[in-house]
Amino acid sequence: MAFSSDCIFCKIAAGTIPARTEYADELCLAFHDVNPQAPTHLLVIPRQHLVSLAHCAPQDAALLGHLLQVAAELSKKLELSNGFRAVLNSGADGGQTVDHLHVHLLAGRTMHWPPG
Repeated sequence: MAFSSDCIFCKIAAGTIPARTEYADELCLAFHDVNPQAPTHLLVIPRQHLVSLAHCAPQDAALLGHLLQVAAELSKKLELSNGFRAVLNSGADGGQTVDHLHVHLLAGRTMHWPPG
């Protein structure tokens, strides 16, 4: 499994930086964002270091599906019955600030469109 020693999310996945974890399995980890943009704001990250969605390959399809499935399961666990938003930012212009693929799970307030 790929790991980047200078990546904060790799360090969180490895347990060397603490996080308020909501879910963990062998493929991914979900934790509360330290700078929340909504009352509920979790990040679902793969344990494997992938820079962004733009860097994924066909063999990453199952992992990507797993990340979204975990986000959906968390929405049930956290009783986000009024809805939620799942977001993947890719690259600087896409708003990505940590170069490790992650899904934002946002809820607890009305989301607006367009989001940017």
